[in-house]
Formats: sequence, structure tokens, C-alpha cells
Amino acid sequence: MITPPISVDSLLLAMCMDIAFGEPPNRFHPVVWMGHLIAALRRWAPQQGRVNAFLYGGALMLLSGVLVMGLGVLLQQLTAMLPWLLRMLLEAVVLKTCFSLRGLTIAALEVQQALRQQNLPQARHLLSWHLVSRDTTDLNPSEISAATIESVAENASDSLVAPLFYYAIGGLPCALLYRLINTADAMLGYRDPEREWLGKIPARLDDLANLLPARLTAWLILIIAFFYRRGILEAWRVWWRDAKQTESPNAGHPMSAMAGALGVELVKLGHYRLGDGLQPPVQADIVRSVAILYGIAVLTLILCSSYIVLSF
Repeated sequence: MITPPISVDSLLLAMCMDIAFGEPPNRFHPVVWMGHLIAALRRWAPQQGRVNAFLYGGALMLLSGVLVMGLGVLLQQLTAMLPWLLRMLLEAVVLKTCFSLRGLTIAALEVQQALRQQNLPQARHLLSWHLVSRDTTDLNPSEISAATIESVAENASDSLVAPLFYYAIGGLPCALLYRLINTADAMLGYRDPEREWLGKIPARLDDLANLLPARLTAWLILIIAFFYRRGILEAWRVWWRDAKQTESPNAGHPMSAMAGALGVELVKLGHYRLGDGLQPPVQADIVRSVAILYGIAVLTLILCSSYIVLSF
């Protein structure tokens, strides 16, 4: 009997591992290794010339992408030759490193607890350390809550739905390639003098890779919103109206749907106002966003498992 390269068993076990153990140490984490690879290749980037930087960014992604995909294919082929139990275990271990549910939950709830204890300096520090890259120095409690909820919504797509989506359609090679693209965008996709052109191709690849997962995440939030006080209609209204306000073509979809589902206004001054006219968020809304996050995880498992079963 030929073992399918993608298995529901490994998918479910990987989720159980994440919930039980969280993230492995950095020295054993493939995504951290990807970051080291990107950082090493970045040292050779040309210092002058937009075209040179742009082309080097493309070459960087091509080289690292071929390497990661090749290792993913090799790993999947090797595990396919192992006994079922060992194959499932090893594949689940690798897959688990491609997504994060517990880590995102802990990061969000640590901010929530600091707000609950009225420890604003700690809440600002935790927010900037774990969840956002923006300056948090002057954020008030409502703005901290909003930024945390935004991060939960965006990472529900980037760190949960998308990796599992790509595993379901392409196995470990696709899941690992997605994490590489996402990591490269996080490291290089900035509009500063050093990285603006170097990060163009990684940023566009990340936009393309998240095109479907971001919208799927928004639909999942709508389904879960049926059980919240504002309901699915409010989530739909805010999503339909506000999704395109963000600079990212994808982030606004889960974020605006989350704003409508919770009945709160998510504002980043000078950038966007999602759910305009709704209530300012409070720390308790962070807990509610995490509850929606777990609902997204359950629905994603159901969808991906169903697709795998029907495909194989």
C-alpha cells in the first residue's frame, strides 16, 4: 500500500503537539534556521542601485526557495518509507514548526493580563516584543487592546490558516516554502533605504501566497461570528466596507472581519480605521479574539482534513 504524502493523522497530531508543547527551542526550529539563511544571504546584498538590490532579492528567494523545497521533498520521501507510526510522528514534528496557535495565544493573553493589572509599561513592552513592530510608547489601554486584536486576526491567517492550507494542498514542501516566504517578508519587506528594493520580491510573493488564506480566514471569522452578539451580518458589513483600508492587500480581510465579529473599532492612527463607529476595544476583547482564534483552528482542521481525505 502506498502511503499518501499528506496525512490527516500528521495534521491532527501536529495541532495536538502545538497545543501541548508550543514552540520548540530556537536551535531546533526550522523557521529560525530559515531566518539565519536569509540573514546570511542578505550580507552579500549590493549596497547601491535599486535594480541590483531588486534582482538580488529575487535571486535570494530563488536560491533559498529551491533549497527549502528540495529539503521538504526529500524529507517527505524519506518519511514515506518509514513505518506508519514513525512517519506520522516525524511529519507532525516538522509540520508543527510551520504554524503557531499556542504561541500566539500566550503572547496575546500576556498583554491582556498586563492591561488587566493596569501595568501599561509592561503591556506596551509585551506588545512590541511579541506582536507588532510599531512604536508602542504612547499607546493607551484601548489602543494596546486594538493592536493586540489586530495581531491575533492577522496571524490567524499568516501563522495558522495559511501553513495548514498549504500543507493540505502540497504537503511539507509547500508548508515549508510558505514559512520561508513569510519569514523573508518579515525580515526584508520594509520601506527603509536598505530594504525597500531588496525586499520587493519577498513582499510581493508574500502578498500572493496569502491571497487565498487571508480571505478564507475572514470567511471562517464570519462563521464564528454567528455565535457572537454582533453576529455574522455585522462582521460581513465591516469586512465588506473596510478590508481594503490597510496597506497590505491581505491583512485587512481578517482584521476587519474580526472587528465586526467583536463589535469593536480597530484603529492605527494615520493608517486605517476598521469598524468605524463601533466601540473602542478593552482588554476583555483580547480574550474574545483568542476564542475566535481557536474557533478558526477547529474549522481549519475540519476543512484541511476533509480536503486531504477527498484528495487521497
